[in-house]
Amino acid sequence: MLYTIVVCDHIHQNGLKLLQTNSQINYVYAADIDKTALLDVIKDADVCITRSSTDVDTKFLDAAKKLKAVVRAGVGVDNVDLNECSKRGVIAMNVPTANTIAAVELTMAHMLSCARKFPYAHNQLKNDRIWKREDWYGTELYGKKLGVIGFGNIGSRVGIRSKAFGMDVITYDPYINPSKATDVGVTYTKNFDDILACDIITIHTPKNSETTNMIDADKIAKMKDGVVLINCARGGLYNEEALVEGLKSGKIAMAGIDVFSKEPATNHPILDLPNVTVTAHLGANTLESQEKIAIQAAENAIEAALGASYPNALNLPIDETKIPSFVKPYLELTQKMAYLLSQTDKSAIKSIKIEASGDIADYLDSIETFATVGGLKLSLAEQINYINALFVAKERDIEVSSTKTANTSGYKNKLTIKLTTQNGVYSVSGTIFDEEVQRIVEINGFSLDIEPSGHMILFSNSDVPGVIGEVGKLLGDNNINIADFRLGRNKSGALAVIVVDEEVNSDIIAKLAQLKAARSVAYVNV
Repeated sequence: MLYTIVVCDHIHQNGLKLLQTNSQINYVYAADIDKTALLDVIKDADVCITRSSTDVDTKFLDAAKKLKAVVRAGVGVDNVDLNECSKRGVIAMNVPTANTIAAVELTMAHMLSCARKFPYAHNQLKNDRIWKREDWYGTELYGKKLGVIGFGNIGSRVGIRSKAFGMDVITYDPYINPSKATDVGVTYTKNFDDILACDIITIHTPKNSETTNMIDADKIAKMKDGVVLINCARGGLYNEEALVEGLKSGKIAMAGIDVFSKEPATNHPILDLPNVTVTAHLGANTLESQEKIAIQAAENAIEAALGASYPNALNLPIDETKIPSFVKPYLELTQKMAYLLSQTDKSAIKSIKIEASGDIADYLDSIETFATVGGLKLSLAEQINYINALFVAKERDIEVSSTKTANTSGYKNKLTIKLTTQNGVYSVSGTIFDEEVQRIVEINGFSLDIEPSGHMILFSNSDVPGVIGEVGKLLGDNNINIADFRLGRNKSGALAVIVVDEEVNSDIIAKLAQLKAARSVAYVNV
């Protein structure tokens, strides 16, 4: 039987060769046709390979009636509608590690270019034919303090290479075991201000609600005068308006930028500034990287077409024949509950433990996977998926376990997740009503009943009069509308779960934490 794989965008020739020479694959090359014509070509596709030029959206999926999987040849999946893929049972996969070295080396190139102003010195001699050595006194990397935000595959390698330049390297990453940094001679800090005090700062995090605008005007104001900022990760991790203002004022001496919030960024105001080095999202643009990406994408597509495996799957299609219908909402609830807990204490996770009672306890293997994805989603974003979740947990020394317990709760089925971090143990329990209605019924020992959805403030306090009024007034004074308010009480105090209509910034959370009765305050978005 032949399986059809359509290549929608340009990839390296060596990846195409794998498809062309496989006797079980009907290879269709469609990278050079317009996107409207592509919709007709993909109607018989079993698997498609895309890059950033093709949007895998509702229109695309409507046309690809037979599609089993889509492979994004690269890391980012901004152009793939993962929710729509999941609804249709289409597996979405990416190639997350093939461009690691390329991105690391581009970061080092920007760092060196900022230190020595190579692009400007080059332009003066090459294009203007002016020889003025006195214009180009740079600085050395040797002896400088480098702050690395995010110490994953790329950030850790940047740190190691920077150590070879004689730099003093410090990293901030609350989601790793500190030994990952200290074992390679890098200082680990839990205090973000330590990063802001560095001479050079480079960021290597996924882009999510926590990291978007992570470096803003307030953070820049705390930095050293003459700091150098590097971003070869994702556009928008640095607030771009604040970045431009900092460069104009001289607070930021130089910036090396490869990524922008909106691309192509041919009219971005940063391009008018004299103290930047810029590239057009070239993090993966090496011949070696492109070859690796193409080969891995082709291999993944072949595996998916044959149904053998789904490497780096980012979603999990629902197989009606293997999972009873009542299980599916519990899997989604599991992931949400673990994600909620991970936001209450943003530090390295030591263990994820699941307790299940009722018929749902027969599906603990699947539940473990969903709990792990939810627990690590905040720190790893698209790097964590249903295929690699348990492997990644083991790699990070995170113990994942599950237990079937006696059903004494009064609920037909009940799930409890216990998350142990460096700071303590946190728990949440939930169930499903009327087959699809998701409910959290307990958080950290406090009984309550709330839907796990939206912007939520978890406010723990001593059980004294006037607290609800103080909280309501503070939120009202800041134009935050309360959509739902649920209160749990026990002998130790009270826990309020406050659902609000708008996002809540860190200043408001800090003000809530300063209320006299407050014990802890966390803001989560489920």
